[in-house]
Amino acid sequence: MEKLGEISWNEVAIEMAKEVEKVVMPLFGTPKAGETIGTNVSGDVTKYVDKVAEDIVLSRLQPLGVNIVSEEIGLVDNGSDYTVVVDPIDGSYNFAAGIPIFAFSFAVFGGRKPVYGAIYEFVTKHFYEGIPGNGAFMNGERIHVRKPERGKEALSFYTRGEYSGLIKKVKRVRVLGAIAVELTYLAKGALDGVLDIRNYVRPTDIAAGVIIAREAGAIVTDEKGNELRLDLSATEKTNIIAVNDRYLLDLILGELTNGS
Repeated sequence: MEKLGEISWNEVAIEMAKEVEKVVMPLFGTPKAGETIGTNVSGDVTKYVDKVAEDIVLSRLQPLGVNIVSEEIGLVDNGSDYTVVVDPIDGSYNFAAGIPIFAFSFAVFGGRKPVYGAIYEFVTKHFYEGIPGNGAFMNGERIHVRKPERGKEALSFYTRGEYSGLIKKVKRVRVLGAIAVELTYLAKGALDGVLDIRNYVRPTDIAAGVIIAREAGAIVTDEKGNELRLDLSATEKTNIIAVNDRYLLDLILGELTNGS
């Protein structure tokens, strides 16, 4: 396990997720959780629950001296070799609305190299990890993308365009509202692909999920089929295609090109 000094990233992630869980879960589905208290560095609305969760994360990470990239405050540069990219609650709209699909997302980079990724689903209590070169895990058990079944593909698909051709060529389309969670579902074989082609998602949304999905055998690209490379930023927006095999990637890219 990669460590900063004598502290394992696994321990840091679990302890932090549990601290956030303890404080925020009493707010689940309440009007207070969704109150707007400002805007974040990207200009998006900051909900009360986002701020509460981020304050916990910052108080836990700052003593470690690492650089921090978080959704609300952006980059905290402490001159460290390590950068933690964190979204304390991915799916905060779901959280405030009482929809039980949201998660804590935590990724560590040494320089620009991924070191560790973790996602914790508060409701199911599933803890996912991606350890570059060592695989992906859920609650300590190894997970892997599922073998595709042609004509039975299930995609999570976010778009602002009209792509009825692609929708007709797969079995199911899901939009769950928390892309970190959806990437873990791809990693464990519950989905075949996750797409967001709105030029909307940021590294804080997907950094941990990309690490986990890749370690589980997924192919992760941009909208042109090039390997997705993440900037360690809270404001950089990108597109993402993550799938369990090359055939599905080529099918998606073909339909996106046609725009049908």
